[in-house]
Amino acid sequence: MAEQEQKDDIDVVEEQKSKPKLLIIIAVVVIVLIGVGAMMFLGGDDKPSSTDDTAEEVTAPKQAPIYHAVDTPFVINFTDQSQGAVRYLQIKLKVMARSQAVIDAFTLHDPAIQHELLLLFYGQNYDELNTSAGTKALQLATLTRINEVLSTDPMLDGNLEAVYFTSLIMQ
Repeated sequence: MAEQEQKDDIDVVEEQKSKPKLLIIIAVVVIVLIGVGAMMFLGGDDKPSSTDDTAEEVTAPKQAPIYHAVDTPFVINFTDQSQGAVRYLQIKLKVMARSQAVIDAFTLHDPAIQHELLLLFYGQNYDELNTSAGTKALQLATLTRINEVLSTDPMLDGNLEAVYFTSLIMQ
């Protein structure tokens, strides 16, 4: 019987010694797992991901705008006259880009651009153009038409960003 009591005491002491060892092992494993997870989440890669590229593009500052004035004003008569009266339109404009190459291409293709813009302006309706919405629509159509002409240049990488009417006279 005494032998049985000694054996029970040894089992109790071994159980008490193994519990702290087990807790320490579990704690170490949890800490290692947290460290590995944090390293993977925060990035151990030296390669930038595709989301990092878009963040850099968004935060990259834009180049300063470059303005170019069209020297000769456009003077046209409307094809669709208002109330039978002969009506005329005179437009002076400036263009804006962020690259000198685009401005240079605009200057190079000036004859084609003037031709396309004359056709565009000639096709306008006096009554529609006499509104703010009509003027803004013509401004957008002008930008689109110029960029269409510039897109034919295979060496050009970029477009005009804006067209500004510096003078718009209708009579």
